Amino acid sequence: MKKPIPKKRLGEVLLTRGAITQDQLRIALQELKTSNKPLGTVLIDLGFVTDALVRDALSENTGQKSVDLRHAVLDAHCIRVVPQEIAKRFTVLPLSYIEADRHLTLAMADTFNIVALDQILAHNGGDLRITPVLGSEAEIVRVIEQFYGFELSIDGILREIETGEVDFASLMVSDDTYSHPMVRLVNALFADAAQREASDIHFEPEEAFLRIRYRIDGVLRQVRSLHKSYWPAMVVRLKIMSNMNIAESRAPQDGRISLSLVGRQIDFRVASQPTTWGENIVLRLLDRRKGIVAMDKLGLSDANLALLRLMLARPEGIILVTGPTGSGKTTTLYSILSEMNTEEVNIMTMEDPVEYPMTRIRQSSVNESVKMGFGEGIRSMMRQDPDIILVGEIRDHITAEMAFRAAMTGHQVFSTLHTNSAIGSMPRLLDIGILPDIIAGNLIGVVAQRLVRKLCPHCKVRVEAGDLERRLLGVKTTEPVFIYNAAGCDQCDHQGYKGRTSVIEILKINSDMDELISRRASMREMINKAKESGFLPIADDACRRVIEGTTSLEEISRVVDLTDRIMG
Repeated sequence: MKKPIPKKRLGEVLLTRGAITQDQLRIALQELKTSNKPLGTVLIDLGFVTDALVRDALSENTGQKSVDLRHAVLDAHCIRVVPQEIAKRFTVLPLSYIEADRHLTLAMADTFNIVALDQILAHNGGDLRITPVLGSEAEIVRVIEQFYGFELSIDGILREIETGEVDFASLMVSDDTYSHPMVRLVNALFADAAQREASDIHFEPEEAFLRIRYRIDGVLRQVRSLHKSYWPAMVVRLKIMSNMNIAESRAPQDGRISLSLVGRQIDFRVASQPTTWGENIVLRLLDRRKGIVAMDKLGLSDANLALLRLMLARPEGIILVTGPTGSGKTTTLYSILSEMNTEEVNIMTMEDPVEYPMTRIRQSSVNESVKMGFGEGIRSMMRQDPDIILVGEIRDHITAEMAFRAAMTGHQVFSTLHTNSAIGSMPRLLDIGILPDIIAGNLIGVVAQRLVRKLCPHCKVRVEAGDLERRLLGVKTTEPVFIYNAAGCDQCDHQGYKGRTSVIEILKINSDMDELISRRASMREMINKAKESGFLPIADDACRRVIEGTTSLEEISRVVDLTDRIMG
């Protein structure tokens, strides 16, 4: 592997960016003559640039992906793969290790250091796939000093706490001192949750113990029980990390944490709630890598994808995405915005809070303390010359009225609404106080969705569908029909399921539906008229996913109402 020739020298790149002056470059080049350090390190030592600036410039110069290590958290798996002696000698840092694929993501000060890569391969018997990413030399050295030499596995840290006296007072120190086992315990739990692809972490104090549960693929799973004496120190640590008031334990609080875990940036939305046995804390993991999915990867059928694209082609009006909490509404909206995000349009959002930062999109958070709610936010956004507006959630009359007013004045508006079905959004909007004539003229369509767990491809069991299953699936043919059930294996942590996908119904509002809405027709009339136009209920889409082998009948019956299909 030949080391590619950079397009420009590092000094030229920094000059072009305006990061340094010609004089500063001249001083650094003079220093280079008496130093064997690289130019980037010399510029940092002189105080002309920051680590991050040099890292980004090198990334641009070599075409290599770079990583910010300021808030990096390592886990025990990584450190076993790259021992301290190799990490220090070659200035490399293991960021994440996926055991199933034998895949290591490695931060390197020099991503073309073949000797370092060979040494790591040799240490692991040659059976390893390494993805190098560019990291700042100073940051890599700092993180090596911070993590190596300390116990990082959850069980090891717990043994350390049980055998030694923990000094809770040292938790109040503002710098991240990883010598404290409680600090490492919280970090190890975060890394473990990210490794298992959990969406939430629940810390639940009981009378005698602390229960820790992860929500994985939409289902809560207990992972640990700790003695109640651990919780006070853990609460302090969590509050310090999320900038909450550590002295306040009687009122709910909200906070946010941003960390680099398993090789990528993950944000945590933190919420505390006082309960009988102490403060209950729940963290929502916001993984930026998973937050934005291409529209054709959402799991829509070809017909539904074509229908959604047809709705998006309308230049003004409102599109609603409905479903319960945690049904993937935000992911769907971000996927739509990502597809529409071009230089020709101005996209603005008002969210509570902003979950995934996106380039070129102007994102704002609701802030009640300065009287910036959804209604006021939309009003001010209208003066920013937007083409497309995303409103995080329609939850009251003012927000709904402003969203429809934006749609009426030539904007494309997207929002979410809490209803059980696409048709159910009509009575909900009427209940909020929107006039039927306003809804009829401006609502483009409604997307209703749920998330179902996908069967593990390694252990799913093929079975023939019985009479009841055939009725539920709406199978008319006399030929045998085969479906799959969950089993459980090491690959899926013996759950039978791994990952989630969406089941969706899309209601496009045509002139016939507009007429029914404006005269406040009954739900049955609307459903019948929609079906005449080709509307497929969410249960039909869920059954499609069972027949194609993506999920099981047991799983879809957990999240979608199939009772009408039995009675029918």
